[in-house]
Amino acid sequence: MFNPTDAQIFEWLSRALPSATALIYGSDRYPEIKGTAKFYQTNMGVYTVVSVTGLPQQSGKCESGIFALHIHNGNGCYGDSQDPFSGAGMHYNPDDCLHPYHAGDLPPLFSAGGIAFSVFLTDRFTVREVAGLPIVIHLHKDDFTTQPSGNSGEKIACGIIKVG
Repeated sequence: MFNPTDAQIFEWLSRALPSATALIYGSDRYPEIKGTAKFYQTNMGVYTVVSVTGLPQQSGKCESGIFALHIHNGNGCYGDSQDPFSGAGMHYNPDDCLHPYHAGDLPPLFSAGGIAFSVFLTDRFTVREVAGLPIVIHLHKDDFTTQPSGNSGEKIACGIIKVG
């Protein structure tokens, strides 16, 4: 069995073309948010690389800088003034699992000065399964308990996962 080192993984990710990409943009209230989520299908699962800038800077050392990240089951990044990304739907959950075991429940983003970068491997979905779905950043951290969405608050940014 091949067990790549961190260096081998980062070298491969720096050269490989992603299987899918989502361009993430903020809602009207958070227009400064911009980012990408890149998905790399492998035989071990999907490597996901998320890079975001312009995240809101919250005050207080103990309550700031953690944002929930989820793949949702809707058909778009649209909405209204009450919910700017209501078209994103709910968490992607094809196996009807309880939260936080939805296939779309992802590790949180940790912001430093409004910038977040995350790399993780998951086998909860394939790129083919999530192509066309929205990836959403929420204003608050996911508590990994509250049903059905982790009490993660307002959807502040969204992007559609596109193959190629």
